[in-house]
Amino acid sequence: MKVCIPAEINTDELRVAATPKTVLRLIKQGFEVFVEKDAGLKANFSNKEFTDSGATVLGTAKEIYATGDIILKVLAPGNQEIELMQKGQVLLSYLWPAQNPDLLERLSKKGVNAVAMDAIPRISRAQKMDVLSSMANIAGYRSVIESANYFGRFLNGQITAAGKVAPAKVLVIGAGVAGLAAIGTARSLGAIVRAFDTRMEVAEQIESMGAQFLTVDIEEDGSTDSGYSKVMSPAFIAAEMALFKKQAEEIDIIITTAQIPGRKAPVLVLKECVDTLKPGSVIVDLAASTGGNCELTKDGEIYTTDNGVIIVGKLSQLPSQASQLYGNNLCHLLDDMGKAENFKIDMEDDVVSRAMVTHNGAINWPPEPLPVSPQKKKEDITEEIDDAPTPEELSKKKAKSTLINLTFIGGFLLLLGMVAPAEFMQHFTVFVLSVFIGWQVIWNVSHSLHTPLMAVTNAISGIIVIGGLELFKNADIPLPLIILAAIAIFVASINIVGGFFVTHRMLKMFKK
Repeated sequence: MKVCIPAEINTDELRVAATPKTVLRLIKQGFEVFVEKDAGLKANFSNKEFTDSGATVLGTAKEIYATGDIILKVLAPGNQEIELMQKGQVLLSYLWPAQNPDLLERLSKKGVNAVAMDAIPRISRAQKMDVLSSMANIAGYRSVIESANYFGRFLNGQITAAGKVAPAKVLVIGAGVAGLAAIGTARSLGAIVRAFDTRMEVAEQIESMGAQFLTVDIEEDGSTDSGYSKVMSPAFIAAEMALFKKQAEEIDIIITTAQIPGRKAPVLVLKECVDTLKPGSVIVDLAASTGGNCELTKDGEIYTTDNGVIIVGKLSQLPSQASQLYGNNLCHLLDDMGKAENFKIDMEDDVVSRAMVTHNGAINWPPEPLPVSPQKKKEDITEEIDDAPTPEELSKKKAKSTLINLTFIGGFLLLLGMVAPAEFMQHFTVFVLSVFIGWQVIWNVSHSLHTPLMAVTNAISGIIVIGGLELFKNADIPLPLIILAAIAIFVASINIVGGFFVTHRMLKMFKK
């Protein structure tokens, strides 16, 4: 099968759907790869790099679309590109099917089997194909870097001979992939970060990254089965607006990331909030292309308001990195579709059936909903809590079980002592105590504490080795005991070597 990568006709688009590295991967999957001349120049990939990777460079888009069984693109094709396509071709590209019904109509009439990469369902198995997450990660990073550039001051706090510099305060609205990337980048640069999200489930993620989670005094959760946020109630939105306006009195940088698939981005930062910000403050609106989270955002523009606030409605791309990640996402999807040898459009597959928006001349949109992380109903949780045993009941049950076990062991030892010689009982007692200590030291200790215990277990193993060697010195020891001593030395030696190996790896983690 032949995979073709045309150049993007939009002059503002710097990415390309394949890189020299992903070309190598496509060839390994069994595909022949064809790239349009100069398709990767904007992303800093030359024609020679593609040919060195095994791709064939074709001169025109007409040749590309006439050759390929599978077309890999970044942006949705324009009318001229659709005219060049062939019936039965498979297209993998951004399509935004909810916003572009006319595009789906044209593709279906042409007989193109189109996969909307932006419609990949957000389930665990499809994470490796999720282009929205890949690109959002880059956008979140760039939002902090560019806001720091426009802000014009340190993000981290400093104490110098000339005086003290307070750290910048950053507010991230929306803690999805882009929001979390922004939080991580801002924290790494030393800023004080606060974050807001309507989904209560992300609170722990925000706090684990060192940011403060902001919330309102209304019990309402924005989580949905699709993994995205839902539209909140008017009362919740009003409380949001009041919170953001209050935060604006001390915040230096606001980064907004809130979007709802297939709908205009919610307006979260009103003009009165912008007016409250200090001169020199920066707003980076990552939802500018879908209407903007800020009331004053201008898509594709960067401008300064009358009160000196810089609003960024356009971020520079990282075309090389973005192309590599996007190309990886495409390769993962082609992997799942069977590679070249067993390539198949399986409409029973949860991922393919929901992303394949046109198939065999028919429009396959919208797809059936696929729950991602359904939340338990409060009544179910309450029932589970009611059915669960209380701590007192658990304590009594554990005490009863311990008493039964001790009674059984005591009875067994008593019977054994009545028939076994005194010398055997002495050794057996030492053995039982060793087992008990080993249980407490290893099994009954949290896994996170095992590595610090390596020194102790190595010391115990060392004693076992010495004891075994001492037995070998005695010529009167029976053969079975010699065999047991040899086994003990062998097992203890494995434990010692493993202990040193794990400790060495742990120490390497702290070396720069």
